[in-house]
Amino acid sequence: MKYLCMGYYDPAKHAAMTEDERNAMFDECFEYDDYLRANGHSAGGEALQPHENALTLYWKNGKVVTTDGPYAETKEQLGGIGVLEARDMNHAVQLMSQHPALKYGTLWEIRPVGDMSEIIKASEQRRRQNAAR
Repeated sequence: MKYLCMGYYDPAKHAAMTEDERNAMFDECFEYDDYLRANGHSAGGEALQPHENALTLYWKNGKVVTTDGPYAETKEQLGGIGVLEARDMNHAVQLMSQHPALKYGTLWEIRPVGDMSEIIKASEQRRRQNAAR
């Protein structure tokens, strides 16, 4: 089963680290990420640029509206996402609880990925029927 793992960090803590501390943290984290990939537990992931580069898109008064930055203002920022392959939530927690980023203050939110395959199939069928008319 797939789980989306969202890593949140405190930018102030990150900025207070020395370059050597940051390098050590990245080296440990990337080594663990390599372990997850090598053992078939990583299905991808990406780091995110800072929230200053974010744009929130939503619908308001019948049209699309954008706002600079993330939707919610919090102390922690979403720093990256990973897609984890695990047997179940307990296994996902077990794998992510060993991630070195935790000891550097990262918070991991783990969510099961929703299976949309049946909904997609039904939508495709409806759209084919509508196109045939």
